[in-house]
Amino acid sequence: MVTVVSYGGGLNSTALLIRLVQLGERPDAILFADTGGERPHTYAFIDMFSRWLQEACFPEITKVSASFKNYSTLEENCIKNKTLPSIAFGFKTCSHKWKKEPQEKWANSWEPAVECWKSGGKVLKYIGYDADEWHRAKIPEDNKYVYRYPLVEWEWGRDECYEAVMAAGFTDPGKSSCFFCPSSKRHEIRSLKKHYPELFERALQMEENAKENLGAVQGLGRNWSWGEFNVADEAQMKLFDEVPEVPCGCYDG
Repeated sequence: MVTVVSYGGGLNSTALLIRLVQLGERPDAILFADTGGERPHTYAFIDMFSRWLQEACFPEITKVSASFKNYSTLEENCIKNKTLPSIAFGFKTCSHKWKKEPQEKWANSWEPAVECWKSGGKVLKYIGYDADEWHRAKIPEDNKYVYRYPLVEWEWGRDECYEAVMAAGFTDPGKSSCFFCPSSKRHEIRSLKKHYPELFERALQMEENAKENLGAVQGLGRNWSWGEFNVADEAQMKLFDEVPEVPCGCYDG
């Protein structure tokens, strides 16, 4: 059976591949769907990890991109249409168009998959949902694919994935997502601003650019805007800066 790993670039799918290397279970392809919006450290980790996989005689990580209506990235799509990623409006079509479809399009012209389907077989796709999110591991089998969730089978949750990645000598690759993802938590937005201020500004520009088309949606936070959050956050930090320093009286000797 032809096997493909859907690699997300984060902790879970990295742990999955590390364990497959240890077990000697070599897939035929490893695909990473690139929206064009990952943070620089994610791209750097993927390139480094791909080299490690090749040294282990595994396939390199193949980056596949969408060409949805001639937009090369999701960010470009949003800017030109003065909108935000669909999840800001309560939908998940951005994941389908920019993650799932590019992988399927690539496989449609990949000879091993084509030959498999011609002979009446199905491609086995590995997905890195972990045991803590077993409820997501229910994608129905279709006429082309059957799905497997090794982390769920191994009963590996987030902690086990972290331990596997650390034991293999890697650092935590961090969360893989678009830098302008509407699902970002407030602390993740602060981290983006701190480490990648130019990307943070691009996210604010995307939000401002879409303002006239948001309807009831407030911004990238759906019920709140990143811009307003940033203003409030800066005001709060300024307030702390203005508080005079007062000795706490603790003894640290």
